[in-house]
Amino acid sequence: MNTNATILETNAMHTALAAAGRSQEIPEALDASGWLIGSRELVLVGYDDEGNVIHTTGEAHFAWVLEGRAVQDVFINPRRSDRRPEFPRFANWYGTTIRIHDPSIQAWRVNWFNPHDGIRAELIGRQRANDIVQEGKFPDGTTIHWTFGDITENSCRWRGERLEPDGTWRLQVEFRAKRTPREQEADL
Repeated sequence: MNTNATILETNAMHTALAAAGRSQEIPEALDASGWLIGSRELVLVGYDDEGNVIHTTGEAHFAWVLEGRAVQDVFINPRRSDRRPEFPRFANWYGTTIRIHDPSIQAWRVNWFNPHDGIRAELIGRQRANDIVQEGKFPDGTTIHWTFGDITENSCRWRGERLEPDGTWRLQVEFRAKRTPREQEADL
């Protein structure tokens, strides 16, 4: 295998994917995702279907992509330095979310993919008051909503909930995210 060719191809791909900032086509008033840009440490609590509570520390990295028309993340839990093969399947993520601004609905189309367990989700994200609310479904039809709240320049709270058959919302995951200093981003 030619490693040098692989590295060059990867660098070309990263260069083509990355964007310096938000596209001028996205009005600032509709920019519900740009505030995420940067890296975050995540203090996560997960609630599995068997009633177990999982506490971990994760990491997330966000960037403008596709000529500034989208924000993509890499969401990793547990963080890379803590990952082990024996970690439970639930709350074991090394996936990506892409949030693409859709001017036809004045909102963001949000798609999550986690290759480790095959979980994916499709949502629509909009700002509601001081929160960013993303509503959608898992492939099995389960209604979900994911909410960014308590948003400040350097932190936020995220809640992932699903609608149960009895009509109640069940909290699956919650995390507190804190922006990491730039010089620490590569060390997570």
